[in-house]
Amino acid sequence: MNRLFQRIYFDPYLFFSLFLLSTLGLFFLFSASNSDTSLVLKQTVYVIAGFIIMILVSQPDPDIFRRTSGLFLIFALLLLGITYLFGPEINGAQRWVRLGPFSFQSSELLKLAVPIFLANFLFDKKLPIQRKEIIFSLLIIFCCCFFVFRQPDLGTALIIACSGLFVLFLSGLSWSFIGGSFVLLIISSPFIWNILLQPFQRQRIATFFNPDSDPFGASWNIIQSKVAIGSGGLLGKGYGEGSQTQLNFLPETETDFIFSVIGEEFGFLGVLLLISIYLFILLRCFYLALSARDRFCRLVIGGLSLTFAANLIINLCMVVGLLPVVGMPLPFISKGGSSLLSLFIAFGIIVSMGTHKKFLPQ
Repeated sequence: MNRLFQRIYFDPYLFFSLFLLSTLGLFFLFSASNSDTSLVLKQTVYVIAGFIIMILVSQPDPDIFRRTSGLFLIFALLLLGITYLFGPEINGAQRWVRLGPFSFQSSELLKLAVPIFLANFLFDKKLPIQRKEIIFSLLIIFCCCFFVFRQPDLGTALIIACSGLFVLFLSGLSWSFIGGSFVLLIISSPFIWNILLQPFQRQRIATFFNPDSDPFGASWNIIQSKVAIGSGGLLGKGYGEGSQTQLNFLPETETDFIFSVIGEEFGFLGVLLLISIYLFILLRCFYLALSARDRFCRLVIGGLSLTFAANLIINLCMVVGLLPVVGMPLPFISKGGSSLLSLFIAFGIIVSMGTHKKFLPQ
């Protein structure tokens, strides 16, 4: 039995912190869904399946992920194409592929495929990385983001962009290039606003700058979110006692705005505990990146963990009005099987990259 466990690649710190976070997520989801038992049971199935997948994914040697990174990216893009052709249209968007009684958001795989592919492409390049390597990487990121953006899914497109740009930055991108890219983004903002953004996306951004312009329409979500969080105080109103949540003033309580539910019912201390768990997970990932066996593993761990952090930060800033509402779930807490499973796969890859060591010859 001991030999069996010695052969399993496993990180107890990540496993138990993710177990605690996922369990709290089910606990919060029960209140946010107005005690919808069937929804929580379905989410529990995804959590159990996610832990099994995470353990399975963490066992292969990192070289397997490196050698198959190109195939993985092609598969993710093909699945995205299948979604365009055969995926059902839900609320004006084609994002899901039906798998029997379940549906899977195909763009979730690109959050994993893009950073792994770029890490494989850049890990053995000389520092600083050359202009042609930067341009190729940016083209890959742009193409993947554009296809997802056209679904339309701005939130997922932003996360995919972050996942690729983080790897590019960690690979040795110069600060002058970063500054120039930021200036170019500002110059091209009129084109992005008038050509690329959908009308509802422009409305969300306009609402962000002037939330009082339409308090009973476009601004309703963010105003109710602020009221819910602010009314929680230090200790909160109590589990299942949040008026904004239970009286259905707060929208999307199971997905985008579940953090507002937590703030209202558990107050500042509950929010502090939740964020502390997230910070512990991120610190553990950074430790695994620093102690990883080679540059490829460090790039993958760094890219995936920073993407996880970006997902978290965007959701938190969104629900308190510091960023426009872009449809971003709270990791391991919000309802959704696709995002949850992709997160478990990401952490399985992180564990694989952080626990496999190359043995030195005797």
